[in-house]
Amino acid sequence: MEPIFSAVSSNVHHLYTLLQCIGFSHRATVQITPDGIRFSVEEARVIQGLAFLDKALFSNYTFNPPNKEDDTSQQLPGESDDSPESELYPCFVISLSALLETLKIFSINDSSAVNSSRSAPMQTSNHSSSNAFTAPSLLLDHSCTLQYLQTGSSLSVTLNEAGVKTTCDLTTYEPEEGEIDIPLQRNAIIMKIIMRSAWLHNAITELDATNPTALKISASATHKPFFALSGTGGPFSESTVEFSVDQQHKQSASSTAETHHKVLAEDGSSRARAKRSKLAPTVTETFLVSPPSSRGPRIIEHYRFALIRKAMRAMAVANKVSIRGDRQGVLSLQFMIELDGSSAGGASIRSRPPAGQPLGDNVSFVDFRFVPLIEGEAEEGLEEDTGR
Repeated sequence: MEPIFSAVSSNVHHLYTLLQCIGFSHRATVQITPDGIRFSVEEARVIQGLAFLDKALFSNYTFNPPNKEDDTSQQLPGESDDSPESELYPCFVISLSALLETLKIFSINDSSAVNSSRSAPMQTSNHSSSNAFTAPSLLLDHSCTLQYLQTGSSLSVTLNEAGVKTTCDLTTYEPEEGEIDIPLQRNAIIMKIIMRSAWLHNAITELDATNPTALKISASATHKPFFALSGTGGPFSESTVEFSVDQQHKQSASSTAETHHKVLAEDGSSRARAKRSKLAPTVTETFLVSPPSSRGPRIIEHYRFALIRKAMRAMAVANKVSIRGDRQGVLSLQFMIELDGSSAGGASIRSRPPAGQPLGDNVSFVDFRFVPLIEGEAEEGLEEDTGR
């Protein structure tokens, strides 16, 4: 009998890097699809981390979904019996911490081997120190195989290094009933900011030093501060990091806006775009803020700081971050992580981003979603920490 799923990777470090970003929870919900493996973790229904291991991350990817007639126990929430789909995608829960520990053993060798092979041309050739047990040699003869035999079976992880096989079987569990994703209303996005992830990581690190209980996000397209992050509720009152507009950049953008205004005086949309360009903080690549009229010119939302900390590992390894917020206040931090394209097989890595995002070489995405604090919760946390 052919297994439902089998995949082989020759660069375990990539898998470990992506899954470690959402390693704040011990358990993960796994869904196997024809395009890759989706890992989802959540905590108290107020934070969710999503990582997608695209099939392109594997040198071999085989998926034989079970027939609907053969199994209805793995039906996904919200999917009715009369669904036109003839196939069901397996969905189960595993111990993410156990999987990470397993991959960690192999990814350390994987990473060191890549670094060693990179530095080899700069080192003096020494045939006596180069043998079958050196890291570059091991890099050419190892693989990691993930296999899911049938519905309800274990997820098998087999590490093969220089002919030595190590197998770890992870017990799978059925997902809890009613388990759903934290919804982000893509048709009601009122804030979208794209910037280097390092800038966000530095700002959160600075605020974290004051031990705050809540993170306040403030954004406006027309009033200063245009984009600011504040740590509130801590023992040191409130601290704020503002992303301002560089004066030289502002003058240049202002001149461009005036030109647009003269040439396209009757085109309101062009003037609006020029104005947004003028008011965008210097560190941002995209800055779109359009609060509903009932909220005035500024968007202000509060989130529990302890939850934001759980995304800092992803902030540290990502290249860019897309900060999005919808009308309900749900916050999405979508991190773009550029993976090293080199691997034992020499194949480049091309991962599929979420719908609506263009494909890019050597790129994967990790998404965090946060439920906002309501006004009463934010004030209560502040009073508790200040002793009022």
